Amino acid sequence: MNRLKKYWLSVIIISLFVIAGYMIYLKLNPKQLPPNLIAGVGRIDGDLIALNTKYPARVKKIFVDEGDRLKKGQIVAQLYSREFEAQLESIKAEIKSKKQLLEGKKVELEILKQTLPEDVKKALAQLEASRSGLKELENSIKTVEEVVAQDERDYKRFKSLYEKNLIPERKFEEIQLKLKTDRNKLKALLDKKKQLLASINAAESTLSQAEAQLNKIEAVKREINALKDSISAIEGRKKQVEAMIDELTIISPVNGYVIDKIANEGEVLGAGMVVVTVIDPDELYLKIFVDTIDNGKIKIGDRGVIFLDGYPDRPIPATVVKIARKAEFTPKEVAVREDRIQRVYAVHLKPDKPDPHLKLGLPAVGVISIDGKGLPDSLNQLPPL
Repeated sequence: MNRLKKYWLSVIIISLFVIAGYMIYLKLNPKQLPPNLIAGVGRIDGDLIALNTKYPARVKKIFVDEGDRLKKGQIVAQLYSREFEAQLESIKAEIKSKKQLLEGKKVELEILKQTLPEDVKKALAQLEASRSGLKELENSIKTVEEVVAQDERDYKRFKSLYEKNLIPERKFEEIQLKLKTDRNKLKALLDKKKQLLASINAAESTLSQAEAQLNKIEAVKREINALKDSISAIEGRKKQVEAMIDELTIISPVNGYVIDKIANEGEVLGAGMVVVTVIDPDELYLKIFVDTIDNGKIKIGDRGVIFLDGYPDRPIPATVVKIARKAEFTPKEVAVREDRIQRVYAVHLKPDKPDPHLKLGLPAVGVISIDGKGLPDSLNQLPPL
C-alpha cells in the first residue's frame, strides 16, 4: 500500500514538473504571427447616412425610431412647408387663368379665320365690279362725246342754213334739241363716273382695311404662342415647387436601420439639418489600426479575415478597401506590437459578402495576409493581442 502511494505521488510530482516546464516554455517562447500576417483589434464601423432636409420646413411626422429596420424607398419622415403649398396654389391658379385666356384667343382666331378672308373677298369683288363698271362707263362716255361733237358740228351748220332761211325753223330746233339732249346725257355719264370713282376709292379703302385685318390673324397667332410659352414657363415653376415639396418627404435610400433620431415632430428645421441617421449593414467594415512598421506592407486589395469575439472559429473573408493616408495617435482600445509606438494608421477591412452577424460597434479582430496565404481559421491560431 505504501509503495502504491509513493508511486502515485511520484507521478503527480513529475506531472506538475512537466506542466510547470511547459508553462515556463510558453512564457519564454510566446506564439508569434507569421511574417506574412498582420493582425489588429478594432470595432465594426460603417459610413453613416444623414437623412437631412433640403429646404426649411416643419417636421409633420416621423415614422421611425432608433434601431428600426428600414427598406429602401421607405418613408422615414414627412415635413411640411406652408409657404411651398401657397406657392403651388398660386401657380396653379395662374396656369388656370392663362389657359382660359388661351382658349379665348383660340376662339377669336377661328372667328377671324372665318370672317376676315371673306371680308377681303367681298371687298375685292366689289372693287373689281366697280372698276369693270368704270371701264364700260368710260366707253359709253367716249361714244357720247363723239355724238356731242357731231351734234355741235351739225348745230353750227344748220344754224348757218337757218339764218339764210335755207331750212325751216322746226328742223333747226330739232338739231338744237338733240345737241342739248346729248350734252345732258354726257353730263349725266360724267357725273356717274365721278360717283363710280368715289365708289372705287371707297372699295379700295375697304379692301385695304380688310387686308390689314388679316394681319390681326398673325397677331393673334403670336399672342397664342406667347401664351403657350408663358404657360410652359409657369408649369416649369410648378414642377420646381412640386419637386421642392417632394423633397419634404424623407425617404430611405438604403436597406438598413436607424442609428439616431435627431429631429422631433413639430420642430422647424433649416436647410441641411439632419432628421435621422441610418446605416446600410451591407456597407459595414472592420476598422483596425496598424503601426507604422506594418503600414508600408499593406496595400488595397489584400486578403484578410475578420473574427468576432462571439464566433472565434468562424472567419469572415474580407478585403482591404482603405488605408488612411495620415497617422493618428493610438486609440486606447488598440493594441500594437510595441508600447513605444505612439502613432498608427487606420485600415478598413470590408467583408466580401454581407454578414448578418456584423453590427455597428462590435469589437473584432482583423488579420491581413500581405501575400494572400496563411490566413487563420480560428482566433486560437493567433497570439493574444
